Amino acid sequence: MSANAPKANGKDGGTIIIGAHQKNRCLVAYDPGYVALLAEKLDRREAENTREDGEYDYNIKRRAASGEAVPFDGSGRFIMPAFPRFYAGIKGHAFFYGVLDYIEIWDPAALVATDDMPPVVKEMARFYMAEKGISL
Repeated sequence: MSANAPKANGKDGGTIIIGAHQKNRCLVAYDPGYVALLAEKLDRREAENTREDGEYDYNIKRRAASGEAVPFDGSGRFIMPAFPRFYAGIKGHAFFYGVLDYIEIWDPAALVATDDMPPVVKEMARFYMAEKGISL
């Protein structure tokens, strides 16, 4: 969304939403405009998983509802909220990985230790941490 893009003056920013990933012990970050798309997607998932008695898995939306709106400055910097940082185990460095319509934010060591992560993503984390003199 162009309204949320970094500004040339370096002062005025926008907002990003940061919350827990629905499956992995990492964070997701997305533009506020993505909320409506995410809600629609979760509504469909809920409808597809509704039993004959009308009950469904209430955790479908609960897992996606942990997001916090966070302001960022004109150069795209923001302060990571405390709970999301704690949840993802991010203590020092964070690895940002774009996944088309959202960004995942990982503790690099946790990413490398996650079994179902694609090898190329693990190698990216290793590479960029090695550039900082940190071996994973």
